[in-house]
Amino acid sequence: MARAIDLALPDLTGRLAVVTGASDGIGFHIAARLAAAGAEVLLPVRNATKGDDAVNRIRAAVPSGIVSTRRLDLSSLASVAALVTMLAEEGRPINLLINNAGVMTPPTRQTTADGFELQFGTNHLGHFALTAGLMPLLRDGAARVVLQSSVVARNASINFADLNWDRGYGNGMSAYGQSKLAEALFGFELQRRSAADGWGITAAVSHPGISPTNLLAAQPGLGREHDTTGRRVIAQLSRLGLLVGTPDSASLPALLAATAPDEAGRFFGPKGPGNAGGAPAEQKPWTPMTSIADASRLWAQSEQLTGVSFPG
Repeated sequence: MARAIDLALPDLTGRLAVVTGASDGIGFHIAARLAAAGAEVLLPVRNATKGDDAVNRIRAAVPSGIVSTRRLDLSSLASVAALVTMLAEEGRPINLLINNAGVMTPPTRQTTADGFELQFGTNHLGHFALTAGLMPLLRDGAARVVLQSSVVARNASINFADLNWDRGYGNGMSAYGQSKLAEALFGFELQRRSAADGWGITAAVSHPGISPTNLLAAQPGLGREHDTTGRRVIAQLSRLGLLVGTPDSASLPALLAATAPDEAGRFFGPKGPGNAGGAPAEQKPWTPMTSIADASRLWAQSEQLTGVSFPG
């Protein structure tokens, strides 16, 4: 049985947190813990039924919790813009934004509504556009923005010659690694630009290690009819408490990045062997994450591809 790992959170009463990908898996645990700490939690979700179920589960565990959903499909820039417009009209300052949602390794190359390779378009460009659109509310809330990367980013690279993987998609793992490295580069560059230009927000990067989530589970919509072998192995190791984490423990690095004081511009993940599981801790960013030139180049191309921009 897995050893329980926990993290004490500060009192977040009166804070508004937005968590993408919170209808299940790691994101659900992040949202539930924030609600238990007193934050009002907003879950932007693609699947309304799953979103409502997540809200009900959180309310059952945290009767005092203030939790709601909004519609968001990160694979559609129009959907991102619609959510930005809705939240702007509501006018609530946002104190925490945790960009956690993601898709992983469709067996064949798929594209978003806007024609981007699905993983790059959803995991990175969708979050890039969302963060840019919410900047007025993030600045009003002196927000902490957390970008969720992956252990795969340790050895990933940005394929600047073919960001959308029109060629050489293979099994999708290289494209997935690019999308999660892009999130890390985005997070560190967001912190640098905010500090230099006085945007008043802070950013940090986290990764959850390895745990049995739905990323590698059967997803017919992605062309995956059955759980992958890797997903079954990870689930068994997780049940035995060996090497990898649980969805609950895997949520802790993002929570640490979101709530610990003075953690801007830093990187967090599990501290166990291979960073696959264990208690959350600060880590040295992996080499591909440290290229300021790549981060700046990616930022410029992301603005061009999405048609959004950050403050000058």
